[in-house]
Amino acid sequence: MRRSGHPTGAGLKDYRSYSFWLETCGDDLTPRPPLPSDLDVDVAIVGAGYTGLWTAYYLARSDPKLRIAVLEKEIAGFGASGRNGGWCSALFAASKEKVAARHGREAAVALQRELFNTVDEIGKVTAEEGMDVHYDKGGTLAFATSPAHVERLREEIQDERRWGFGEEDHRWLGPEEAAGRIAVRESRGAAFTPHCAALHPARLVRGLARAVERRGVKLFEDTAAVDLGPGGVRTLHGRVKAEIVVRATEGYTPTLPGFERAVIPVYSLMIATEPLPESFWSEVGWSRRETLTDGRHLIIYAQRTADGRIAFGGRGAPYHFGSRIEDRFDREPWVFAELRRSLVGLFPQATSARITHAWGGPLGIARDWYSSVGLDRRRGLAWAGGYVGDGVGTSNLAGRTLADLILGEDTVITRLPWVGHRSRAWEPEPLRWLGVNVALRTMSSADRAEARTGRPARRADLIRRLTLGG
Repeated sequence: MRRSGHPTGAGLKDYRSYSFWLETCGDDLTPRPPLPSDLDVDVAIVGAGYTGLWTAYYLARSDPKLRIAVLEKEIAGFGASGRNGGWCSALFAASKEKVAARHGREAAVALQRELFNTVDEIGKVTAEEGMDVHYDKGGTLAFATSPAHVERLREEIQDERRWGFGEEDHRWLGPEEAAGRIAVRESRGAAFTPHCAALHPARLVRGLARAVERRGVKLFEDTAAVDLGPGGVRTLHGRVKAEIVVRATEGYTPTLPGFERAVIPVYSLMIATEPLPESFWSEVGWSRRETLTDGRHLIIYAQRTADGRIAFGGRGAPYHFGSRIEDRFDREPWVFAELRRSLVGLFPQATSARITHAWGGPLGIARDWYSSVGLDRRRGLAWAGGYVGDGVGTSNLAGRTLADLILGEDTVITRLPWVGHRSRAWEPEPLRWLGVNVALRTMSSADRAEARTGRPARRADLIRRLTLGG
């Protein structure tokens, strides 16, 4: 089984080992040259993940004369952009109730509609740029495998109706119809939305890196930012002076001076099977590569890869004291074991399937579970992030929005309700360590109780209200 994060040679990292996606993205992953010396640009972007690269892409496409530099400590796609589940979804971290409480019902609906459009935008751009990212818009199925799941998922669909979203956006599939899409063990039906595509996340981020370079953007890898602020970025290789500095560091944000409590890094882990035989797919279906989850509280997520594997991930790994980020945290054997148990629980036909890859990495969570994007024009500082694991799609909207804000364009997307949002800082330690890990254990215990009794576990309601609610 491949593990993540093993250095090789004289201090060099084997970037292919950080995820199945990076190993199979088709690049050799040799870092681009670092910043050679001090540099003057119009826009300096810290972080070569989706957010930073989409921002560079739309800026360069709109104004080819702009001088843009992207600075990356490791390689493009090293973080969540090269390790996630490959869900190009229309999900937003904060609930519509929370958004509407601050900005009104119409604003909450407008944000959701734009995220629906974003799924198609990514498919359109990757096709135009010749990126083979294995994009397949098959939608998402959220299966109910217990009576508690049925109640919760059907309530969620009814809630979408109250927001004005119809059958074309969210609908319930009965047990027979759901099984006709994907045959999941003990399925009692599924909630379906068409607004999601499966893709190869590392092919996307590496393709974006090449696309921005073709448009004249300077991309410096192996270039750690040690400080950023009005007027520029200080790195270990020199200073980059810029009128606008964009912070696009997501889960790694706490490593920057002054941003230690802006978001917390919470780990999500994944496994991938070997390519499964045709007999498996004939029995299970899954022909449209729909992304898959279920009604449990502690999130799982899966996709059928283009080469016939199941890539399966989930939450549950602990938050580490002081927002520490270390390669060894990518590997929690007990979490990998739980993921395999969950996979086999849904698909007993995969019991003998070999797990060929296991990996993980941190994602970023703001204190109010509310993603944000913005530009402080006076200070020349822009930011985006706090996606809570839903960044494949949201980061594209962030990049388009940042480009419009930087260029001074007043557009539909610059008026969306997440623009300019400021989340308060996380509590100091040990409060956040206690709070986050208690929440994780509560959700896990709620899932165990529901599996045992079939009844909704109300202990999870408080956690949901504190995070996703108003």
